[in-house]
Formats: sequence, structure tokens, C-alpha cells
Amino acid sequence: MKNEMVKTQMNVKDNLVSVMRINNIDYISLTDLARYKNPENPGDVVIKWMSNKSSFDFYCLWEELFNQNFKLAESREFKNDSANQSFTMSPSRWVTMTNAKGFVSKRGKYDGGTFAHPDIALEFASWIDPAFKLYLIQEFERLKYNENYQNEIEWTVRRSLSKTNYRIHTDSIKENIVPKLTEKQKQFVYANEADVINVALFGMTAKEWREKNPNLDGNIRDYTDILHLVVLSNLEVLNASMVENNISQIVRLEKLNETAKRELEVLMNDKNIIGISKLDKNQTKLLKEDNSK
Repeated sequence: MKNEMVKTQMNVKDNLVSVMRINNIDYISLTDLARYKNPENPGDVVIKWMSNKSSFDFYCLWEELFNQNFKLAESREFKNDSANQSFTMSPSRWVTMTNAKGFVSKRGKYDGGTFAHPDIALEFASWIDPAFKLYLIQEFERLKYNENYQNEIEWTVRRSLSKTNYRIHTDSIKENIVPKLTEKQKQFVYANEADVINVALFGMTAKEWREKNPNLDGNIRDYTDILHLVVLSNLEVLNASMVENNISQIVRLEKLNETAKRELEVLMNDKNIIGISKLDKNQTKLLKEDNSK
């Protein structure tokens, strides 16, 4: 699913459980819930539950009620097989074959796993342990009104702003620089222009960052803090404006660097930025602790 996502965590009976918000709907990690029952192989727990006939009837009915694009014909074929002891269902198979929206399978070494709509997640938790389900309900309700979660959403709004400004930035390059270059040069100039901002703000190009961080996925902008993300969005707008006015790259680099230094100094004492930055650090710490287990 290619949607903007916000991710946070809640502590359910001493178990960290990830929650992923997609288009204003919270999906709870079944993988994390399953660790309560089997810490070593949580995926096996999820598949065992999905292969259970009563479980299948539940999440199949949920899709029929709430998913207009659910493929009924395909689901009925599965329903005929669900009574057999050999029946096996996995999240990815279910989503792929029926266009189900109650589950989200996410790949990744650190943030991958199976997520499910709260209705389904609570049913899964009840199957694991009825008491565990009560703890999940309590923590999920607490999360819904948790100020930190709202701040986490604010972080994503600012990240979205950065992406939007980057589109403005690349469109400006396309309109004002690319037409003068060959096709080979066009491919080079996009990376080169992005690196103008990277160097101005971070002091290194994207390639240099990857060479220093060979074990990390993504890019330098995915691992920066909220303070630098805010400045980044401002630099992209400024650079786009200078490109439109045919200002040379070396002059733009110097101007962007000066602006970055000034804005970082000013925003470093901004109360809103400080609050969100603290949250960002706490979320990162929790994630690292979870991954180390």
C-alpha cells in the first residue's frame, strides 16, 4: 500500500506493540501481539490463527461488511476449503487473492510484519489470551488520546511538506535547467541538484552518506531529525526560486548554506521544534530497544 504512514508504539503487558496509521485508520501489529505467545516465531502464530475456520469466518465477514472492493468469488473458494484440517492461510495470500483491506503486510528488517484493523486485531488478541485482549483495549484507548501520538502525526505533516516542496524543487529544475541538457545530463542534474541541498544542510552528498552508512536503508533525509526536516523544506523552496532566476549553482550553494546555518540557529530554540524533537528521539529509542530484543 503506497500511502503516507505514521508509526508509533504502545506497551501492552510489557510487550511493545506497533501501531501504524494509514489514511487516518490505525492498524495494530499482529506480529507484535503474536510475540506474547511465541517470541521466536510470531509469524507462525498469525498463520495458525488465520488458518482456523472460526477465525477465517470472522475476518472474511469483516471484509464483506466493510470492503466494497472485496473479491467475494475468491473468498468463497477459500471458505469451502477452510473446514479442512490442511487449510492454510497467510496475510499476504489473503490480501493478494481477495483484495482484503483488513490486513497490511509490510516488509522490512525492522518495521516489517503483519498489521490489522483494530476489529481484527482485538479478535486475534482474544484468541491468544482473553486477558491480554483487555490490556490491549486499555492501551489502545490510551493511545488514541495520547498527546505524543498527535505530535507524531505532526512530524509526518512536516515530512509531507518536505516531499511537497521537493516536487516544487524538481519541477523548477525541469522547467529551467533540464531543457538545455542531453538526456544523459538530465539524469545527472536531478541528483546533482538534490545534493546541492544535501551539502548545504548536511555537509555531504547522498552518495557520501550511503558510503558512511552501508547498513542503513533509505537516504540521509530519512534519518535526520525534525529540526533539519523543517529547514530542508525551506531550502527546497528557496533553491527552486533561485533556479528560476538563473542563479549559478555555486552561488546557490553558498546562499543555501548561509540560510541553513541561520535557520538552524533560530529554530533550535523554538519550543514547538524542541517538543517534537524530544518525541522523535523517544520514538527512535523505543524502536531500537524493541529491535534489540
